Amino acid sequence: MRIGHGVDVHKLVKGEDLVLGGVQIPSDLGLKGHSDADVLIHAIMDAMLGSLALGDIGKHFPDDDPRYHQIDSKVLLKKTYQLITSYGYQLINLDSTIMAEKPKLAPYIDEMRITISDVLDLYPSQIGIKATTFEKLGFVGSGQGIMAQAVVLMERLY
Repeated sequence: MRIGHGVDVHKLVKGEDLVLGGVQIPSDLGLKGHSDADVLIHAIMDAMLGSLALGDIGKHFPDDDPRYHQIDSKVLLKKTYQLITSYGYQLINLDSTIMAEKPKLAPYIDEMRITISDVLDLYPSQIGIKATTFEKLGFVGSGQGIMAQAVVLMERLY
């Protein structure tokens, strides 16, 4: 068994889409990034890579590589999981938290769980997603950005 932990943060700006867990969230502000800036999926990817000491998403999908400009993070998640399985591991479960002052994310959590489980070919019951605020403290609490953390448990297949 192996565990991994991942964290990602992106700045909120006007004129960008807000995509979290592969789900488009209605919002006046979106996340700025080289890809679609999906902080939840990025944190999950970093956790997966970290579980096998394979570096981080920047190593595998550099933000100066034009192939990844505006790419759907679900594509990168699938590639990351294919890499993990090529090393003989599978995801047992993941737990994650999105930290955002707004918008309220509870109505979208189940859709995120289903979306991620579909990408990874897992059951939604293996995907834990929670959302919380920063009680108006710091860059998240002031609405300047959104942060996500994820922890994964991996098991050797063979």
